[in-house]
Amino acid sequence: MFSRKSLSIVSSLRNYSSGTSKIQKVTLIPGDGIGPEISESVKRVFSAVKAPIEWETVVVDANTGISKEVIESIKKNKIGLKGPISTPIGTGHQSLNLGLRKTFNLYANIRPCVSIPGHKTRYNNVNTVVVRENTEGEYSGIENQPVKGVAQSIKIITKEASTRIAHYAFQYALANGRKKVSCIHKANIMKQSDGLFVKSCREVSTRYPSIKYEELTIDNNCMQLVLDPNQMDVMVLPNLYGDIVSDLCAGLIGGLGLTPSGNIGENGSAIFEAVHGTAPDIAGKNLANPTALILSSIMMLRHLGHFHEASIIENAVLNTLTEGKVKTGDLGGKSTCSEYTDELVKRITESLNK
Repeated sequence: MFSRKSLSIVSSLRNYSSGTSKIQKVTLIPGDGIGPEISESVKRVFSAVKAPIEWETVVVDANTGISKEVIESIKKNKIGLKGPISTPIGTGHQSLNLGLRKTFNLYANIRPCVSIPGHKTRYNNVNTVVVRENTEGEYSGIENQPVKGVAQSIKIITKEASTRIAHYAFQYALANGRKKVSCIHKANIMKQSDGLFVKSCREVSTRYPSIKYEELTIDNNCMQLVLDPNQMDVMVLPNLYGDIVSDLCAGLIGGLGLTPSGNIGENGSAIFEAVHGTAPDIAGKNLANPTALILSSIMMLRHLGHFHEASIIENAVLNTLTEGKVKTGDLGGKSTCSEYTDELVKRITESLNK
């Protein structure tokens, strides 16, 4: 079973009082495709557990883009929960997910990858965390075509951003009882950019003597994860590598449908999200799996200090999946999204009535 630490995102930049009963308004972005369906599941689960959350729903999709309404809502509420959003491929449109991260300077993406009891994969007892620098690297968005038939993309790595994400990784490790931080890079080839990232992580590591520190090239890291994922504890990576490795780690535990994610900013803003796709082929058919967004909402609750409610929801999810009688199609079951949600609500209600 997940421990309280395994799903929590610990932010040293903003503190919330644990267990407060004050109602917290949260921006809810349902997203595209199956997004509205899985968002409704989260709302039902939160209502069942009586979480002190008030939803402020705003629309962000490929048509609306990041509107003034969205920006104002997140600036006001600081905290958001986001379903999947589609981005047209190869059309020149900026990724809306990337746009949100840049708008609110959500510099740290945290992806815990923990084996789910009852969902068998090739690996047992996976428990690793990807800490991804979220604002620069190959995703800086600086691209051009200097001459016909030639395209170039500029990779930006700064000491400031590298040092900031390294500190976050070590602080996360300390706060969550982790023993090791691995810096993942390709500095043997990209000596200036990745070299600066490694140098920054190495300097930061000296301030955390209780945490073991190591450096691995990205290719070796991927091989080691496939050979034995239990070698890895906390991994800190530049943007592109983090994007790739976090999905690799999701595959180790059963896919993106079981993987939570959170994005943390310096100014107190945080957006938690499902990182899987919009699945337009099953949208509106009541077949979607809401687990990833529900797990992300658990991270959000813990970030806000609502540990009791988070644990009740978490136990309902994990016990349901362990029992295996009510599972959606992507997990090998035959239940609908609403039937799966009904089961979670039933277990939550039973827990509260004990």
